[in-house]
Amino acid sequence: MLLAFVVSAVVTRFLWMHGFGSLRIIDHPNDRSLHQTPVPRTGGLGVLAGLAIAGVTAARGPVSEAWVWFAAAVALVGVVSFLDDRSGVSPHWRLVAHLGAAGLLMAGGILWTDIDLPWGHWRLPLIMVLPLTLLCVVWMINLYNFMDGMDGFAGGMAVFGFGALALLGWQAGDPAYAAAAAIIAASAGGFLTSNFPPAQIFLGDAGSSTLGVLAAGLSLLGAQRGLFPLWAAGLAFSPFIVDATWTLFRRLSRGERLWEAHRSHHYQRLVLAGWGHRKTLLYSYVLMAASATTAVAGVRMPAAEQAWLLVTWAGIYALVHVKVGQVERAAARAGA
Repeated sequence: MLLAFVVSAVVTRFLWMHGFGSLRIIDHPNDRSLHQTPVPRTGGLGVLAGLAIAGVTAARGPVSEAWVWFAAAVALVGVVSFLDDRSGVSPHWRLVAHLGAAGLLMAGGILWTDIDLPWGHWRLPLIMVLPLTLLCVVWMINLYNFMDGMDGFAGGMAVFGFGALALLGWQAGDPAYAAAAAIIAASAGGFLTSNFPPAQIFLGDAGSSTLGVLAAGLSLLGAQRGLFPLWAAGLAFSPFIVDATWTLFRRLSRGERLWEAHRSHHYQRLVLAGWGHRKTLLYSYVLMAASATTAVAGVRMPAAEQAWLLVTWAGIYALVHVKVGQVERAAARAGA
């Protein structure tokens, strides 16, 4: 884990200070951006470097077939996303790559096979397994990309989310799974050394999309192995899942064009209302830490307490939505 952190931090800093040629990709501000000046966006390569080097070093003995397919899915998304960062890839081909990554995970036996909630367990028929797995993987890749719009935000979610998966795997007795999740969290932590506001470098699609496929794949794999119910992984990553999904349906209800740039995520609205990057990020970290902690603790609770835990979190996110609206209205009155 220390190796992953150090490699990621060093490579990210190098890309920020000395990136050249195809590794010198600049993110220029646009209608969706919260930053005002051009910033390099190849930090995801630092995360991938930390993940790759630490992963190869940690691997001992034969690697299971599932991990090989998993690595292939990550590589596919990483390569296509880097090409998108560098010169642009059409939405059609990006979707093909995301579906291909989901197909590779399924070929490795990583599937959404059960719905396991505190109030019931249902085995899914095959006709539902494949489309739900595709939806989970593709949506997780894209929502992570959507949410990567503020300094320190996506990297922080990776630290807390994958940190929670590592603890869940460790307490369930699967050291290989725990190590994989911990390496990802450590690599994201190394990247944050250059991404905490004010950020010197961004993840880029190569970083955010790869973290998305890693989150989807590890969540499904852990649930399939019986390490934890899938809702626990969903809760660990819920600050991103809830915001992105709520914003999607909100924009659909308003008849907005989903492919157009926007700044209507909760975190974007708070920054624009005057909170700024650092305050919004620190409050977000509190939310991430709380959701990750309760996800790890929740799997050991009785079913009735787990149900109340999920209901409580639904209420918390409803309050977050209300609070964001209040901050916006207060800012509008102050500027009137």
